[in-house]
This record gives sequence, C-alpha cells and structure tokens, in this order.
Amino acid sequence: MINSISIIKKPRRILITGATSGIGLQAALNMLKSRHNVIIPCRNQIKVNKTIEKLSKVLPLDLDLTKSAEFPILDLADLKSLKSFVEVQIRRGSYIDSLVLNAGMQYTGSSEPRWSKQGFELTFATNHLSHQYLTKGLLPLLQKSQSPRIVITASEVHNPLSPGGRIGKAASLGELNGLKQGRGFEMLDGDDHFNADKAYKDSKLCNILFGRELFRRLKQSGNPFPVIAWAPGLVIPRDKGGFFRYSRSYNELGQIVFAFIARDLLHITETANNAGILLKKLATDTQYDKDEFVYWSNRLRGFGQMQFEQMDTSKESYNDDLAYNLWKLTDTLMDEYNSI
Repeated sequence: MINSISIIKKPRRILITGATSGIGLQAALNMLKSRHNVIIPCRNQIKVNKTIEKLSKVLPLDLDLTKSAEFPILDLADLKSLKSFVEVQIRRGSYIDSLVLNAGMQYTGSSEPRWSKQGFELTFATNHLSHQYLTKGLLPLLQKSQSPRIVITASEVHNPLSPGGRIGKAASLGELNGLKQGRGFEMLDGDDHFNADKAYKDSKLCNILFGRELFRRLKQSGNPFPVIAWAPGLVIPRDKGGFFRYSRSYNELGQIVFAFIARDLLHITETANNAGILLKKLATDTQYDKDEFVYWSNRLRGFGQMQFEQMDTSKESYNDDLAYNLWKLTDTLMDEYNSI
C-alpha cells in the first residue's frame, strides 16, 4: 500500500542513476509525467536509445523528451567516466534539486569477484564508490538549488535482523580491513573468501553509513539539507531485465523458481511501478523537506500487503567511527585516481 500524499512544488531538476530499467525507469517515468526535468545517465549509446524508446512508448504525446530529459553517457564502474561526467556537469553549471543515487547491482551466485575498470570489486564500485564520487563532485550544483535533496536506494538486507538479512552471511564491515588494503580487495571486511551475496549486503550497509556521514558533514558545514535512504522491498519484474539480471546468469532455474514462489504464490514482492512511484515521491514531495538523515522502508506487513514507513537501521549502521572511516578510506581511493 502506498499511503503517502503527493505534495509537489514547482518542477524539480533531478539526476537519477540506474534509471534505464526496473525501479529507476519507473521513477523517471513518473517524474517526467509530473513535468519534472530529469537527467538519466546511461552506460552507452545503446542504453540511451533503448531508454528513450521505452519512455516514448508510455509518456503523454504532448511531452517533449528533448526538452524534459537528458541522457548523458556515464559508466558507474569506471572512475574515468565518472570524472569526465562530473567535469562536464560542473562546466555547465546548472543546478540540481534532487540527486537520486539509485543504481545498484548484484551477482549473487558467482564464486569469483567481478572487477570495475580500475580494479575494484564491482558491487562496491557501482553501489558505493561511484555514488560517493558523484555526490562530492556534484555538491556545488546541489548547493545552487533552493531545496536540495539526496535520495539513496539502500535495502533491508543491510540489517541482519531483517528477513532478507538473515538469509546467508550477514552484512558486516568489521574493521574495513579489506578496504584498507586498497584496490584489489575482494571483501570489505578483509575476508579471504569471496561471497557475492554478502558483498551486496555490505554495499547496502555502506549506503546507510554513507548517508549518515554525508548528513553529518553537511550539518557541520552549516548547510544541511535532506539525505534520505530507503528500501524498496523485494521487486521481481516479469521481464528479463531489472535488478536480478546479473544473478540470473549464474542460476537461471533457481531464480525462476524463487520468483514464482515469492511473487506469484506468496505475494511478498512489490511491483517495479509501485516502487518507482515511492522513489519519485521521495525525490519530489515537500513532505520530505526536513533537514535530516532519515531511512524509509517499504516493509512487508502480510501476504500482498506493503507499508511504507520510517524505520531504524541496523545496529552497525549507527557506528559513527565506522561511517567516518568508510568515508575517508573511500576518499583515499578517489584521490589516488584523481591524482593520476
């Protein structure tokens, strides 16, 4: 059930990552329908063309995509691409009202790590490193807005006490011994045995810690604005795209069976459309204008019953020293690249 009330001011200028499919695509679609201006970074020109095609099929005929949307090239798994993208945006100088850090990937089922262009484990690089890079780089444009806001798509699995968090190894960053090693680490906590599922959970814990530390720094600077993390619930679309597209390649039959049981028999999933509407509200509605860090979760309350509510995060996510060290060590990785 989506029970929040839409209260919208003037159109906002929104940059949203991960909007070429799944929840992000639905969020962008709803943003455009509400006449907001949306920047949708795409990994390559093929993605640009496909995204424009998807949106054009369902948007009102009187909505001109060339005026209401931009589709710049950006590969979140490549620091060179991130650096170039940020530099172009800063040169243009246009304000950003909402920065929506929605992109996320996982490849559960793989026994071996995958790597970004610069040699970082791919889950960490895409889900955390890229978003800290974007946030720091684009902060001057957010500060030009009259009502800036950052929204971070996290997940309930960051919390070992949540239903998803209890399955398999629990999220935990330990002392960040892996990250302290620098480029080439497989697990953030320094474990020598790669676990793709835990790597994803850990990246979602990073999202929460990043959001807390970001707001602390904004408040300390004297210019705080809303930083919102949220969990969309379990979303399993019927097409072959979306969030599980990488995991599916490692265990297609298992994914099909899991999807049928969770989505069609037990009805414990959320639709991409409903989750996209929630994300659009978080990025645009005035009810989320409070200068604070807050976490919202689209929680399962019963078979086929979802409830969107403000929640506490996991115990580890409240560790201020861990949040600070994660930020600083991530900064070190970015600084090493930028100095090259």
